[in-house]
Amino acid sequence: MKQSFFKFDSKIEDAAVKALEIAKDNFKRIEEITEYNQQKVLSAFIENRVSESHFTETTGYGYGDRGRETLDAVFAKSFGAEDALVRHSFACGTHTLGVALFGLLRPGDTMLAVTGKPYDTIHPVIGINGEGMGSLKDFGVKYEQVDLDENGEPDIEAIKVAVAEKKPKLVYIQRSRGYTLRPSLSVEKIGEIASAAKSVCDTIVFVDNCYGEFVQIKEPLEMGADIIAGSLIKNAGGGIAKNGGYIAGRADLIELCSYRMTTPGLGREVGATLGQNRELFMGIFNAPHIVGEALKTAVFTAALFEQFGFDVTPKSTEERCDIIQTVQLRNPEALIAFCQGMQSGAPVDSFVVPEPWDMPGYDNKVIMAAGAFTMGSSIELSADAPLREPYAAWMQGGFNFHSAKTGVMLAAQKMMDRGII
Repeated sequence: MKQSFFKFDSKIEDAAVKALEIAKDNFKRIEEITEYNQQKVLSAFIENRVSESHFTETTGYGYGDRGRETLDAVFAKSFGAEDALVRHSFACGTHTLGVALFGLLRPGDTMLAVTGKPYDTIHPVIGINGEGMGSLKDFGVKYEQVDLDENGEPDIEAIKVAVAEKKPKLVYIQRSRGYTLRPSLSVEKIGEIASAAKSVCDTIVFVDNCYGEFVQIKEPLEMGADIIAGSLIKNAGGGIAKNGGYIAGRADLIELCSYRMTTPGLGREVGATLGQNRELFMGIFNAPHIVGEALKTAVFTAALFEQFGFDVTPKSTEERCDIIQTVQLRNPEALIAFCQGMQSGAPVDSFVVPEPWDMPGYDNKVIMAAGAFTMGSSIELSADAPLREPYAAWMQGGFNFHSAKTGVMLAAQKMMDRGII
């Protein structure tokens, strides 16, 4: 059926048709994973007897909040965890990760990052940069790092050596690529890292699971990780949660995190849900489906821009380990055009023209295209990048594939209008 709502050059329309054909086998694989994960989450709801009563608002201390406790149980079951903490009061993914790290680490402990330098916004939490803000470093937690190998993969032998030498309390794995072009980690690779680390000493294997939830049929906890954490305005919130985060894993570790989340002695027993439970339940229920839509969008983007001669990671035919798609646009003009074109296809703020700006937590100017119903939601179609080499756009999300496909095509059209394609 020919559409007439947007004007695309015939070159872009033809490339889009071909992209769908290229993506066909990958789409089939995504559908199979989506169905498996949807059944997994549905079974978690049924097993925990979720009912209307779990959506009731609590206030004040929030003692005895049945909805809060059941939501934790649903997340735990969905992620293969013994226990979980799911709270709207986690301000963002970085806050959630920070709560978990401070909950688990003590003065004199060592944290060993084994996937290279972590994502920019966690640097001040660790103390890689920023002074006197109460970082882990300020509290006497030591930070060590194992760089990736020449192929951008975890260096298993170097990890074993570092674990043997440093005896870290915690091994830190970042599943997604951050603002790099290294491959995102499969749960199988995470399992390999966990096995290698634990073969040397008794250490906590911690995974920043952002962007990876429900992309594969298993989660890191099922492959040997001890604890994972992530944001609810990414995959796990299903595009419905307005904010929040989750921590899931071993019950003893979750208890320690709960004391940092509130205060020692109270832990998870306090914290009114203030009427947020319904959206958080709906979010996790919707998450497998919307992750599938985001994955289709990523595959289509790769297939489209490959035809215009751009390097993409992952390639259109590769299997996925997270929802992020990078397109290497080679220069700032192309990157800005890509983001501005994508913004023009957003359901919210389509009229806004994004420009690079100094964003808190980042070392370079950052440009972001994000016409989202929830501010900063990266499970909705969005693209962002620091203005630095290799001028790649990191694109993610898509509430539904058909709308997101249009946004991606508009990004290409904007580039064509400016003579870049």
